[in-house]
Amino acid sequence: MRDTPRPQGTVGDTGSRPPQLRPGRALAHTLGASGSGSPHRSDSRSPQTPRGARRPDLDGRLGTTPPVPGRPTFLRGRLGLFGPLGFLGLPALLFALITWQVAAHGPLARADEHLSNRLVHPDRVSGLLADLGDVTVAVPVLAVVLAYVAWRARAAGRERWWLPSLATAALMAVVPALIVPLKELVARPGPPVMGPGTGFYPSGHTATAVIAYGGAALVLIPWLRDAVARRALLVGCLALNLGVAFGLVRRGYHWPLDVAASWCLCAVLLLSLRLLLGRNGRQPTQASAETAVSGRGRQPK
Repeated sequence: MRDTPRPQGTVGDTGSRPPQLRPGRALAHTLGASGSGSPHRSDSRSPQTPRGARRPDLDGRLGTTPPVPGRPTFLRGRLGLFGPLGFLGLPALLFALITWQVAAHGPLARADEHLSNRLVHPDRVSGLLADLGDVTVAVPVLAVVLAYVAWRARAAGRERWWLPSLATAALMAVVPALIVPLKELVARPGPPVMGPGTGFYPSGHTATAVIAYGGAALVLIPWLRDAVARRALLVGCLALNLGVAFGLVRRGYHWPLDVAASWCLCAVLLLSLRLLLGRNGRQPTQASAETAVSGRGRQPK
């Protein structure tokens, strides 16, 4: 004998039976299974979407919701080593390695001397290229660019219009203070064509060219709106420095490692300057500040 179903909604109803679907309601809006905690699931099975099938996990683990799987959060601090500070450490490490090899006359220094003997072939072109790293050539170019950038920044109402030019000029002045003591400390002899004498490591001409032309490009790029012009400036800066390096080695003024060490040292200096200029570039201009102040002072009518 079958039991007669009890009507719903009566007094004393314990709700022993599962709730009945109302006509017209979608299945997705029914109550979930017991203990599921999701009003959008009709049973304990996972939905068909990839997001719903993914199980929550500990913070920072792959598969965490929300929003989507990505780089674990516990690795972000470690991966930060490959950011600006990491790029500062790489050339510094290479510079230390080259300096150690040159000072100890290790295998790298001996290979460098063997390579230089094959590359040296003095000619007029190599001499002209090497002269591009001279102070009398590179520094005036930098001075003209710094004056132009300072004028543009002041005309645009920058709050610290003088900072990029002043910082780059100070960096240029720091170069001799770093290069000269290193030359005396390492006391490396020059290539045979230079005759007797020491003080060829690192290359002063290379350092002057990298800081002068590289610093000029750094402060000038933000004022170039055309992407083609920015690329042309960077390519020109790279070509100038490669030309100076080729001329110094080809002419016999420096060993190749003298040039490479100056590149590494100046890379640290230019990256430091880039970090400083990037922080200054986030400062608001005077015009935007005045606009914001005047906008706050206006009352709605």
